[in-house]
Amino acid sequence: MNKKKMIYLAGPLFTHAELEFNRRLKDMFLKKGFSVFLPQEDAEDAVSERERQNQECIFQKCVEGVDSSDIVVAVLDGVDVDSGTAWEIGYAYARGKPVIGLRTDFRAFSDGIVNLMVEMAIVALARNEEELLKIMEKYQ
Repeated sequence: MNKKKMIYLAGPLFTHAELEFNRRLKDMFLKKGFSVFLPQEDAEDAVSERERQNQECIFQKCVEGVDSSDIVVAVLDGVDVDSGTAWEIGYAYARGKPVIGLRTDFRAFSDGIVNLMVEMAIVALARNEEELLKIMEKYQ
């Protein structure tokens, strides 16, 4: 029996809309048979938790989440990629983990889709959830 592939789902988690989008993506991946590490839940990275525990603990849980993942999926929406997400992409790249980007934001840079360093670190880019699932098929 094949072990479920673990996805580390990187993305901004500071607004209700971002949190809900992340949960929706997690549910979508679970339905397709993946396991998912979602920092806002699995590292307890939320305002109430930041008040209860130190940031080093959240950081360590996220590092361990990337380390134990098979794939990183990174939400790249916004005028610029979320700084935490950019770090997670770079760390995953350095660890040899494939990073798949998801950019539903229709704004584009004059010289690329996102920051050059981020763009070069991803192995594939999806523009919507349907494209993302199609890309993910080869990682199951």
